[in-house]
Amino acid sequence: MERDFSGGVPPELLKPEHPISKEAFIGNKNATSFAVAVDAKGKLGWESNETGGDHIIEVLTEQVSDKYLYYLQRKSISYIFAGKNEIDFKSAIDQLAKLFPIETLMVEGGGHLNGSMLNASLIDELSLLLLPIADGTPKSPTTFEVSDYLAKAPATHLKLAEVKQLENDVIWLKYKLNSNNH
Repeated sequence: MERDFSGGVPPELLKPEHPISKEAFIGNKNATSFAVAVDAKGKLGWESNETGGDHIIEVLTEQVSDKYLYYLQRKSISYIFAGKNEIDFKSAIDQLAKLFPIETLMVEGGGHLNGSMLNASLIDELSLLLLPIADGTPKSPTTFEVSDYLAKAPATHLKLAEVKQLENDVIWLKYKLNSNNH
């Protein structure tokens, strides 16, 4: 999110006049399209409360400072809390469905976000785009990575649902998660 969507803008942190409770905040009650940013420690800065026409919702932990919450409120950026120190993705998904008109999420994260969602059994479909590029860079992130501090769930079995050849020799593989998984 920081590199590709927020532009690396530093948040303008000011001290609020009063302590801010650790409760969900909805910055735009009329929004119908959303970009969800996982920001456990409250580091992302934003130009506005939208990115690419989507209203921003931050998923935070309770360790985030009042200064950062005040920053998000001043920007009218929505946020929810999902966990004390680490993101509880199940709680985040439940809150997103309850507080916003969200029925389906598309996860476009890196290996750790993807791995955390998969490990929590929160993915029901997987789309992979295979690009005709070979790169042997050492220590490249994988599609799914589970942090060492998390209990690792068993491997997830997938069922191929569809294969399409797209422009520029790109192959799109669509998988459904096997119902026998967790």
